[in-house]
Amino acid sequence: MAKLNTRLQNKVAMITGAGGGIGRASALKMASEGATVMCADINTQAAEGTVALIEEAGGRADAIGLDVSDGDQVSDAIAETVSKLGALNILFNNAGVGGDLDWDQTIAINLSGVFYGLDHGAKYMAEHGGGVIISTSSIAGLQGLVSPGGFFPAEAREGKLAYIAAKHGVVGLTKQYALDFGELGVRVNAIAPGYIQTAMTAPVFEDRAAEDFLRGLTPIGRLGQPEEIAAVASFLASDEASFVTGVTIPVDGGYSAR
Repeated sequence: MAKLNTRLQNKVAMITGAGGGIGRASALKMASEGATVMCADINTQAAEGTVALIEEAGGRADAIGLDVSDGDQVSDAIAETVSKLGALNILFNNAGVGGDLDWDQTIAINLSGVFYGLDHGAKYMAEHGGGVIISTSSIAGLQGLVSPGGFFPAEAREGKLAYIAAKHGVVGLTKQYALDFGELGVRVNAIAPGYIQTAMTAPVFEDRAAEDFLRGLTPIGRLGQPEEIAAVASFLASDEASFVTGVTIPVDGGYSAR
């Protein structure tokens, strides 16, 4: 973890999907900038592993098990974060799945899970002096996707379409919550990652031809790293982004510029 600084000093952040990938990188980044972080993940042990990394580097964090597809659990997690850590200033709705599940499961996690975070989080923040909400969308929330074969095979089509629908939905929810809660002191933004090297995307990159194809779609000529998403999330969470709300920022090496 980077050397501690004070950009997020005295802030409390709750990050979903903090057990690995973008969520873990973001938890480490925000903690390195002074935030106290509640690491939430359906895999509680993985969340605790992130906490251990933060504490080893001198930061402050706690862990909680959370299934974001359950609205009551999301509400309870926010309440527990406030109870244990004293506040909730930053919420990063990052938990998600790829396109390997069916329609209902994918929508429940990738869209409903974000909605629950936005709804419970924005209402809490509006009543307690404001705050910042960030959600993970995707380049699949900005445009359609292409596959190495030119189309998605029939057995994968439902999950891929659900993923695209959910990530587009996150973009729309981001705009609406920014409009509804802006005057109440709540900023709402999203990040649209391109192809990032994480455990979730690892199966795709096991196929060298597929990796080369995706790399070729990225003008910058390489795949992204979780830390590059975390850097943008930390900026959006900070006062440096005080006039930024209602937008989805692509962090994709130029993919969406094609």
